[in-house]
Amino acid sequence: MDMIFIELQKKSVTPLYQQIYNQVKQDIIGGKFPVGMKLPSKRQLEDFLNVSQTTIEMAYDQLTAEGFIAAEPRKGYFVQAIEELAYVQPMKSEPVQAAAAAEPIHYDFSAGAVDTEHFPFAAWRKYARDIMDLSHSHLLLLGDPHGDLELRQEIARYLYHSRGVDCIPEQIIIGSGTEQLLPLIIRILGRDARYAIEDPGYLMTRHVFSENYRQTVPIAVDNEGMDVKALQRSDASIAYVTPSHQFPTGTVLSAARRTALLNWAATNSEFFIIEDDYDSEFRYRGRPIPSLQGMDKGENVIYLSTFTKSLMPSMRIAYMVLPPMLLDKYRQAFIPYSSSVPRIDQHILARFMADGQFSRHLNRMRKIYRRKMQTLTEMLKAYEPHVSFTGDEAGMHILLHVHSEESEKELLGQALAAGIKIRSLDTYRVSPNHTDPSFLIGFGGLTEDEIRSGILALFETWKIKKAAVPTK
Repeated sequence: MDMIFIELQKKSVTPLYQQIYNQVKQDIIGGKFPVGMKLPSKRQLEDFLNVSQTTIEMAYDQLTAEGFIAAEPRKGYFVQAIEELAYVQPMKSEPVQAAAAAEPIHYDFSAGAVDTEHFPFAAWRKYARDIMDLSHSHLLLLGDPHGDLELRQEIARYLYHSRGVDCIPEQIIIGSGTEQLLPLIIRILGRDARYAIEDPGYLMTRHVFSENYRQTVPIAVDNEGMDVKALQRSDASIAYVTPSHQFPTGTVLSAARRTALLNWAATNSEFFIIEDDYDSEFRYRGRPIPSLQGMDKGENVIYLSTFTKSLMPSMRIAYMVLPPMLLDKYRQAFIPYSSSVPRIDQHILARFMADGQFSRHLNRMRKIYRRKMQTLTEMLKAYEPHVSFTGDEAGMHILLHVHSEESEKELLGQALAAGIKIRSLDTYRVSPNHTDPSFLIGFGGLTEDEIRSGILALFETWKIKKAAVPTK
């Protein structure tokens, strides 16, 4: 289509995305853009206006959210009819009363919470103080768009020794979270890629694929992980898996299925596996599960991980390891991009790892989380056979199965009303399942005493009593 005229005032205090949004909205309201008109693609408008694609995305997202335009997969953005929109000018009115406060949370069993009490604040503060010095003034400038070499070297060394990942620092790309790196992977894999996702699986992943207009195929997960035979029967070309500790079920992809999955990827040069190794550091029984990337001989595995669980969620440092054939594509696609992680944070972490502090921290936290896991499972065992649990070999949550006549939705509502925050397994399914109600019980952010009292409160709410102790 022809380009649309938008005049940007780059010295204005109004953000550029807001200026684009305002002008397009006014042209739609004024009838200058007729219903059904196709707008320029984000890339076309980015080049024409000489602004970042993020700026265009923010403007288009706001217009989409308000119903002025709509996105059609593989076609583009189109102007929508607005006759029925109740569009009025703002006017003074009485202050709006605050919404009713949500029920207070007494026990937060969220799977994403971490232990903040035992973070090595003193060591981290030392490295931060050392780096915030005139001798490191070069860190105020933009660095390597793939991430500073010092940190990528430390990550490569750590991955080889802890996860068997075979890579060089040049294959590592550092980003500000899995949700920032995954869209980059999606772009270099092309629009024709079709993604197999675990069902149940990680909600954020489904959201990213949906927001980027990529087709997904849910593949069931059982006690051996993703059903690879079902994957082979599908028309998927990319498999997104969490093989070392499947989220949310906690299962481990069996050795036979690992081999089958790698063989599947090797059958076609366009097939790839995205291995999300989100919490592999915390395994409590048996030997560490080797990474798929380390087993891969055909260079078909994209390895993805983060420091969210091992250090802190707020750090926003994640990384991916790209196979050589995709690394070339990445370099060509993202030449103008800068790293999304501040260099100072990168160097603090690199020093923390180089001096052995990261390994010591992981060893200490592994013992702490193991004790918390034991406390949780010992509490749950007292209520068998009314309940059972799985996924207690690794990670920072277990899957609780309640053998009850009540539905998962009813039990969830009762828990939340009592101020106990849990998540139901159906939340993570593409299609609800009618098996026993199951819930994710995270323990990372709770003390051992809070775990005990929280489980007691939960089962009291559900009216589940401890099993009778047999008399001698």
